[in-house]
Amino acid sequence: MSVTDRIVQGFKATLGARLVNNIANGLLMLLLARVLLTPDEYGLLFLIIAIVSIAQLGADLGLSRSAARYVSDNKETEPSTIPYLLRTSLQYRLLLLGIVAAILVLSRDLIATVLETPELSTLLLLGAVYLVFQSLCSYHQTLFQGFNRVDLSAVVEITNNVTRVLFVVGLTALGLGVAGALLGYVLGLALATVIGAVFLYRRFYTEYRDGGGSKSLRNRMLRYSVPLTASHSANILDRRVDTVLVAFFASPIAVSYYVLGKQISEFVTVPSGSLGFSISPTFGEQKANDSLDQVARIYETSLQYVFLLYIPAAVGMILVAEPAINLVFGADYAGAAPVLQVLGVYVFFQSITDVTTNGLDYLGRAKARAVAKGTTSVGNVVLNVLLIPIYGVTGAALATVITFGIYTLVNVYVMHLELSLNFARLGRSFALASAISLGMGALVFLLVPYVSNVLALAGVIALGVFVWGVLATLSGVMNPRETIALLT
Repeated sequence: MSVTDRIVQGFKATLGARLVNNIANGLLMLLLARVLLTPDEYGLLFLIIAIVSIAQLGADLGLSRSAARYVSDNKETEPSTIPYLLRTSLQYRLLLLGIVAAILVLSRDLIATVLETPELSTLLLLGAVYLVFQSLCSYHQTLFQGFNRVDLSAVVEITNNVTRVLFVVGLTALGLGVAGALLGYVLGLALATVIGAVFLYRRFYTEYRDGGGSKSLRNRMLRYSVPLTASHSANILDRRVDTVLVAFFASPIAVSYYVLGKQISEFVTVPSGSLGFSISPTFGEQKANDSLDQVARIYETSLQYVFLLYIPAAVGMILVAEPAINLVFGADYAGAAPVLQVLGVYVFFQSITDVTTNGLDYLGRAKARAVAKGTTSVGNVVLNVLLIPIYGVTGAALATVITFGIYTLVNVYVMHLELSLNFARLGRSFALASAISLGMGALVFLLVPYVSNVLALAGVIALGVFVWGVLATLSGVMNPRETIALLT
């Protein structure tokens, strides 16, 4: 199978899985926000998830990504070391997981006191169980990526998200409230973790001759995990600590506005996340074969698709945010509209990062990425502390956009140092995508004042997509037949 065919196959599997997952999550988000939980309860649920995600940093570190990198390198050159890499990385993961889960349980009263939310004390007991299964599920998915079997990662992800909807809705409908919703998350993760463990053991661990490994290999894996730990930790802090700061400076209902905006923006970046997840193992393989020119062309083509899709997506989010929030989630969540408008810019930066950061890890540039991520994450915390008291929840979104934009530009520069990118080609693609977006945005801007119901909103969005497609086709940027063939 050619490199292109393998990337396309992986992209289709990952995109399909993430679409299913995000449709499931979108349905769950809608049910929780409009039917099953109050805005305060909705904010409390995702405050717990944010706290657990921050605690998970100590359990995950960079071990799974480091192991995936060495699996990607060694499965061709030293396949007998694969069982050793899997065994060793899992042992360290379980040790750290036990320590962090215990600390979370012991500190739950302190966390509840600091955030002035007494309910957290009891709910974080269940949060510790969530931590265990979330960490192990993530471990399996990352290792499958190292084996360039993102289709298996997709199976695990679909299992988690689809069963989560069933469990969360069922338990919350029984009147268990936030505790029932959190338990539903735990049960979905538990089932996905079991399936992932079976795949990893039967399809990989037992399929390679176990030739053992050396302390040198273990130490290299642990050393490479250090910069990955820094960048991964900073990434989680970027995504989660702002939620905790919103709770500290504002209230759980403000958390619900912020989380809702973030969840919608994550839904929009499904295609770019799928593409980045699929192409990044190829970067490592091609570098090992001294084919950096091919890596550069793959990356540049990925960026061109990102520009074409996400510049208009950002424009559309800014224009339709207010009617979309009010009509879909209700007037109780109107405070999420300005957050979503600001995050429209974040979506563009996130899409570029999606096709860049994992690739840098596989190219051996994790240290440079870690420095950039650590610096901008500290800046994000500082800006959150400064802006939230002044601008409320919208200040948190502004802090995210500013710092994440800087981080994105640094990542692209580091990729350029590695690959010598053709910025003239990329600049033309950016300018053309911007022109297409202006044409589409002008029409949507004129029609938005007439949106009075969900059907009208869907019609305006569909018309915007149609105009985008026509302009992209007429400009020669997109060939409809090739696009349809790619996705089928």
